[in-house]
Amino acid sequence: MAHNDLKGKVVLIAGGGKNLGGLLSRDFAAKGAKLAIHFNSESSKAESEKTLADVKAQGAEAFLYQGDLTQVGNITKFFDEAIKTFGGIDIAINTVGMVLKKPFVETTEAEYDTMFGINSKSAYFFLQEAGKKVNDHGKICTIVTSLLAAYTGLYSTYAGAKAPVEHFTRAASKEFGNRGISVTAVAPGPMDTPFFYGQESDDAVAYHKSASALGGLTDIKDIAPLVEFLVTDGWWITGQTIFANGGYTTR
Repeated sequence: MAHNDLKGKVVLIAGGGKNLGGLLSRDFAAKGAKLAIHFNSESSKAESEKTLADVKAQGAEAFLYQGDLTQVGNITKFFDEAIKTFGGIDIAINTVGMVLKKPFVETTEAEYDTMFGINSKSAYFFLQEAGKKVNDHGKICTIVTSLLAAYTGLYSTYAGAKAPVEHFTRAASKEFGNRGISVTAVAPGPMDTPFFYGQESDDAVAYHKSASALGGLTDIKDIAPLVEFLVTDGWWITGQTIFANGGYTTR
């Protein structure tokens, strides 16, 4: 599926209302796609409504869906709503995630459950639902984290809960491949969005900025084109987790 073939294609984006997801929504709308845009909670509602207005202003058909994707029924409803509205789904992208920076010995069971619910469980069942409902020759991509290749403390639940998604991606790509569906994951470095700053001290921000070979934090504008490539011309890449971080971590 080349870029110029996005006209009329249906793109479903979990976490599509703001930050990287919002940029992807706008980019796909500009290329003529139809959008199913998910957001999680009231806190992201205003930004998501702005994204919806922006994509509609570009002439795209689109709708918003609010739901907690750690409840698997909400993932099912989101996919079903897209199929009911547009007749099918061609591309499914999951940008959902939550960061916790905390010492191992201070992490609570509730925090563990929350982090694995958002970063692992919802990613698993998003892939499962996509495998059931995305059209043949469709494309699936999940956002993970470059911390998967880092030797670091303090992110045990965040990196730990994102780590299984790399294997989920491999397994799904193997199982869905006979339908021409490619499945990838993209691992950005720390992105210059509000998502990043919430749990970082000034010292840590300075470190993260200095840690990449190319200098600075990851810009969502450098990640969006990679995701767009993987779900179009780059479909022959499958089962892979691509590290895109300016040389922040590698392996």
